[in-house]
Amino acid sequence: MNKILEAYDHCENIIKLHSKTFYRAFSLLPKDQKKAVWAVYAFCRRVDDIVDEGMKPSEELLEFEMEFESFLTGYYNEGELMWVALNDVFQHFNMDIGAFRDMIKGQRMDLNGRIYVTMDDVLDYSYHVASTVGLMLLPILAPGKEHQLREDGIYLGYAMQLTNILRDIGEDLERGRLYIPQDLLVKYEYTVAEFMDHRNNAAFQSIWEEMAQIAEDYYEKAFRTMNLYPMYSRTPVKGAALLYRAILGEVRNNHYNVFSKKHFVSKDLKEKIISTIS
Repeated sequence: MNKILEAYDHCENIIKLHSKTFYRAFSLLPKDQKKAVWAVYAFCRRVDDIVDEGMKPSEELLEFEMEFESFLTGYYNEGELMWVALNDVFQHFNMDIGAFRDMIKGQRMDLNGRIYVTMDDVLDYSYHVASTVGLMLLPILAPGKEHQLREDGIYLGYAMQLTNILRDIGEDLERGRLYIPQDLLVKYEYTVAEFMDHRNNAAFQSIWEEMAQIAEDYYEKAFRTMNLYPMYSRTPVKGAALLYRAILGEVRNNHYNVFSKKHFVSKDLKEKIISTIS
């Protein structure tokens, strides 16, 4: 098999394994764009795995950052299929290097144990770990329209990351992380100790809903300019947004049980949502 094709197959397997929602949505893209998205996802997944599963994550992240800077000069390990695929992407699309660097910076925030005092702090984190993904993908999904779509692309990243945070509270607590801003805890008189005790009470649900409404507002802002995407990418982008937004409804339907259960959108609901996109 051609080395580049093998590399893209490797990247496709990564997204298929780790994000069925994104895989379903972006499978609707034309072949070249679809493969490029797989490669970008594999890059992001690699950074994420270093932080979440690395034996020495700080050292490994620094090493990965150096690998990326070397990659930008044309030197990379051709035995690593992710770099092979990403190199092909960089040759065919005008990629935003700053977004890749910001993504790595965002992952470092997790390693530094950042405390989130305000929603602005959470949004800053969300930009670095999620909005950057959208900025990486814009040259693939809407070449020539990156400037027009940048702001709402950032907003979509905010919305999706807030959705992640609200879905993964229990999982994040197990990793010693809490992305709920302290000012909301004060507002609703809910404590970190109650988070640790998995207290799903009225105060917790009020906090959850306030953040969910902020996410909903950013989804709505992101939808404003989706008509600017080319026809071939409009449905995949809107589909990804709607599928992710539906996670909020799944959490509500399960009585806000985010401490012991991870919520997903069912395959049937995914197909229903995709079929309604125009």
